Amino acid sequence: MASTSSVPKSFKYDVFLSFRGEDTRKTFVDHLYVALVNKGIITYKDDETIDKGERIKEQLIRSIQDSRFYIIVFSKNYASSSWCLDELVEIIKCQKTSEHTAYPIFYDVEPTEVRHQSGAFGEAFAKLVAKHEKGSGMFSFLKLFTRKRKRTSEDLVTLHL
Repeated sequence: MASTSSVPKSFKYDVFLSFRGEDTRKTFVDHLYVALVNKGIITYKDDETIDKGERIKEQLIRSIQDSRFYIIVFSKNYASSSWCLDELVEIIKCQKTSEHTAYPIFYDVEPTEVRHQSGAFGEAFAKLVAKHEKGSGMFSFLKLFTRKRKRTSEDLVTLHL
């Protein structure tokens, strides 16, 4: 009878940073990134790590899957970016496994605004949804976030919001 053992997965990155660049790149996130790297923590930050000539979306997805921890910096305009929401969808998928852990940070936005898509965060999200409902393509985040508001809250609770 063969025994099974669980072999821990090795990750390329210790931490993947998900953030809205216009809100936090040159302030909070740059300082956080430097602090993590100075402590020897291998950190993925899109403007530091994306390889030239590679398809950005595929590289982001792969980097999320290859990260042990996620730090999601929710800010007022985070939900206005389809890139950020695509990252969030992938993070939620990966975080549902025992090998991945997500940590939210709320930068100039309240946790309840993110959980309930209200306030400035909710306004940014509503504008993005309206913009993409007019277009022909549907993004994976749109399917996840517009099915039901209740479902969104449940997914965000997975992130311990």
